[in-house]
Amino acid sequence: MNYWLLKTEPEVYSWDQLVKDKKTQWSGVRSPAGRLNLTKMRKGDSAFFYHTGEERRIVGVCEVVKESYPDPSDETGKFVMVDVQAVAPVPTPVTLAAIKAEPKLAQMRLVREGRLSVSPVSPEEWKLVAKMAGVKS
Repeated sequence: MNYWLLKTEPEVYSWDQLVKDKKTQWSGVRSPAGRLNLTKMRKGDSAFFYHTGEERRIVGVCEVVKESYPDPSDETGKFVMVDVQAVAPVPTPVTLAAIKAEPKLAQMRLVREGRLSVSPVSPEEWKLVAKMAGVKS
């Protein structure tokens, strides 16, 4: 299993909306690095759901339920999307400040490449962040 972090602006698409929808298409990613990460996602992979903007915190865990396929909103035909479903909210949201304050997370892509909307999370990072969030990993 691989682990990921998916970033979204809560006013555009929030954790609460995913919970209501149960499943969504993770579309609109337009960076080459984001596209590459989406193509590496596999059915059953887990992802932290991260709110950007003023919140800047992990608020939930979701699961990849459909692997990458063409994003119809992309006129160039180069970009892909995946489908994800809500698994559970995190008992304790983990802020970006808390992640940056943890020396063991200094190499986390969220810290090093903050603008990346879809990023991998190592198994070690996943375990530590899950522990901080009160999630059993």
